[in-house]
Amino acid sequence: MTTTMGELLGAAAEQAVPVLRGISDDRLDDPTPCAEYEVRALADHLLQVVINFQALAEKKPADFGSVPRFVDEDPAGWRDRFARETARLAEVWAAPGAEEGTAGQLGLPARTVGFMVLGDLTVHAWDLARATGQDFTPDPAVVAELAPALAAMAPMARENGVYGEPVEVGADATAFDHILAVTGRDPSWRPA
Repeated sequence: MTTTMGELLGAAAEQAVPVLRGISDDRLDDPTPCAEYEVRALADHLLQVVINFQALAEKKPADFGSVPRFVDEDPAGWRDRFARETARLAEVWAAPGAEEGTAGQLGLPARTVGFMVLGDLTVHAWDLARATGQDFTPDPAVVAELAPALAAMAPMARENGVYGEPVEVGADATAFDHILAVTGRDPSWRPA
């Protein structure tokens, strides 16, 4: 039986929310494995993604054109907002019809769009955990479903500048290491 996107996103959120709650204010300017973002900007980006992909699940337009500033605009509440928004993300993707047809203005199959946000939620949670010295272990069911989906999307994502070139990993690499590598991340990345 195929795991629903709502279930997968709920499982990913359970792992991501503690990471974002664990980011202290003194780490917000630290670098991340996602080179174009420091911690603050990546947290803003991830929250924007979570909100916009709620709209896409509901077959509504999303706004990716603005640069969000959730962390600076609500320094005391952005972590709680992330928890609320990820819960809503899982809820809207669990709704009847969310995985059918195409999603929003992307014109892609809805389940593919669901995998896009699942990838961001999982990989960016790792980025933020690694940047801030936290542990992160993704849900095994998420990894099992995400690995083939991201591998299939990788060429288009690279062409659009979303993923970097794949990174080589050793024979002892985990399934999650392979996911990180296909997105252009070095699984052994640590802050300088």
